Amino acid sequence: MYLDPGDRPSLTPQLAMRVAILGGIALLAFAFVFFRLWYLQVLSGDTYRAEANDNRIRQIKVQAPRGEIVDRDGQVLVENRVALAVKVSPKLLPDGEAERRVVYRRLAEVLDMRPRGIERRVEKQLRELPYAMATVKQDVDQNIVAYLLEHRSDFPGVEPERVFVRQYPQGETGAHLFGYSREISQEELDGGRFPDVAMGDIVGKQGIEAQYDRFLRGRNGATRVQVDALGHVRGQQLDARAPEQGRQLRLAIDLGVQEAGQASLAGRPGGFVAMDIEDGEVLGLGSSPSFDPNFFSRPFTTAEYKALESEEAGKPLFNRAIQGGYPAGSTFKLVTATAALEGGLIGPGDVINDGGSIRIGDIDFINAGKAVNGPVDLRRALSVSSDVYFYLLGQEADSSGDGLLIQRWSHKLGIGRETGIDLPNEQIGRVPTPEWRNDWYKRGLTNRPWTVGDNVNFSIGQGDLLTNPLQMAIAYAAIANGGKVVKPHLGLRIEDSTGRVLQELASPPARRVEVASEYRQAILDGLHSAANDPGGTSTPVFETFPVEIAGKTGTAETPQGDQSWYVALAPYPNPRYVVAVTIEGGGFGAEAAAPAVRQILTPLLDVNDNGEVLAGTAPD
Repeated sequence: MYLDPGDRPSLTPQLAMRVAILGGIALLAFAFVFFRLWYLQVLSGDTYRAEANDNRIRQIKVQAPRGEIVDRDGQVLVENRVALAVKVSPKLLPDGEAERRVVYRRLAEVLDMRPRGIERRVEKQLRELPYAMATVKQDVDQNIVAYLLEHRSDFPGVEPERVFVRQYPQGETGAHLFGYSREISQEELDGGRFPDVAMGDIVGKQGIEAQYDRFLRGRNGATRVQVDALGHVRGQQLDARAPEQGRQLRLAIDLGVQEAGQASLAGRPGGFVAMDIEDGEVLGLGSSPSFDPNFFSRPFTTAEYKALESEEAGKPLFNRAIQGGYPAGSTFKLVTATAALEGGLIGPGDVINDGGSIRIGDIDFINAGKAVNGPVDLRRALSVSSDVYFYLLGQEADSSGDGLLIQRWSHKLGIGRETGIDLPNEQIGRVPTPEWRNDWYKRGLTNRPWTVGDNVNFSIGQGDLLTNPLQMAIAYAAIANGGKVVKPHLGLRIEDSTGRVLQELASPPARRVEVASEYRQAILDGLHSAANDPGGTSTPVFETFPVEIAGKTGTAETPQGDQSWYVALAPYPNPRYVVAVTIEGGGFGAEAAAPAVRQILTPLLDVNDNGEVLAGTAPD
């Protein structure tokens, strides 16, 4: 049986519409695929082919040497030297694990290293950059390199290479200034301080190296090589971009002054500063004990590094000139005198009878050495360093107004606050106040609240005061220069390798404090008398010095012994420089710190060994 054609079911309009829609969709899908393939293969083929080729190209970084650091006269302070490094080439290293370990074992015997340590070091670097050479050891002796070259067949993949190593030709002199540089750590990369730096780059870690890293760090070069899908080098080197050395940095430092300052401390724990009182240029700044920053240009152990921070070794990494916290002793009397004069507690000619001691409350406050100075005005009190005179000022300041007269002037003159020097990690110290001590007492950190005796001790730089040589130098400079509280700075300018100036590092603006000229002159007269007149506390040290100075001794009692201080302004009567020195456990100021200041002033003021003034009064 069959159907008659007339009996076949007809195509309904609804079914025809569905078929048409499905056909249209299929046609559009086919057209999209066709045109997409045509676009990728015909129109964009060259682009994707180029990108695929680029994926086979890798750049191997060529480390740039850092810029040199020179003193104000162009003498080299920090430079680079070419050294030899032993590296491993991933292209030439044996593929088998056993064969590699044979190479590592042989290399360990030559380099005096552990085979497992070499393996871990190399494998870690090759995981991060499988196409770049891995460094096994830097700064290798020439004889070792010669041996490796003579026995190449025993060390497949081992390639000596010349590298730049940071060098500090001055050794321990200026180490705290220059700091050091080293390969960036993972923590520093994660911290974001160096946004344009990659793993393996050398960055400044401390001191000037860190402060001016963006100028000193050069621009790395690169070598382009072809690699396979696994990152293995294939073929020859394609091209190279030479590295660009970092900029040269010229400092205000005078190497002769810096060397004299370091020598003046003679290994004793302490710090020194020599600074221009007008613009804050620092010509010398140092700390003792010091360290050799060349230490950081080679591998070292954790134990070796900890020795540089240990109390037993005197904490060589600690910069006492800007991080130390010490009572200033009688050098602080310049601050108390300024506060008392400006606060109306006393006039320059007012006389107080110094009988050798004074009783305040139930405590007897006695002059150093139990000296009896008799009638003294401000000038005489500074000259002979009358404690009784300043004890009375401290007592009166505590009971006048809000009792913070000396504290306010301390901050005005730069004590207990950041100086703004272009060095990292300075410490602000402490200016004691009733609020501070009472808070500590409530927290159980001290055994009593504030009393008038605290302000009495504070008035002569004792008690809870903590300051450092740089802060004291700034305070003295402000009185000598007419009230400018300068911001000390080390950097002068950025230069190219030929010394051509690229950027001036302008002197930071100074704050101003208003101190009456007659008050400033009375203080300076007293400081001059202290270094020149009979009975002056430092006259025995400077009476034969060919250039007149003004200066003040200081002896602060500490649990470690007497802290020796001296701050000088020179030449007098128109001072250009301030020099501040402190020596831990040095005894009286005139015994240790004052002779150290004289030693620094000798090159600073162009005085020769015979005590004769040469040309001018300072470096240009």
